[in-house]
Amino acid sequence: MRHRAERTAMLGRELDMLMNERQTLLRVAGAGAALVATLDSALLPASAVKSADLLAIALNALPEETLQDALAAVRAQTANPDERLAGN
Repeated sequence: MRHRAERTAMLGRELDMLMNERQTLLRVAGAGAALVATLDSALLPASAVKSADLLAIALNALPEETLQDALAAVRAQTANPDERLAGN
C-alpha cells in the first residue's frame, strides 16, 4: 500500500512539473508569435531573417488550439507586469 501511495505522489509531482513546463513553453511560443507578427522582414538584418523564418515555420506547425493557448498565456502575463518582475 505504501509503495502505491509513493508512486502516486511521484506521478503527481511529475505531472505538476510537466504542466509547469507546458506553461513556460506556451509563454515562449506566444512571445515568439507576437514577435513574428510585429516584425517587418524588410527591416531585419540578413543574419536574423533565417532565424525569424525558422521561428515562423515552427509556430505555423503548431495546432491552432495550442497557438491560441500560447497567445493567451502571453496576454495573461503582459496583463500582469508585477508577475514578470517577481520572476514568474
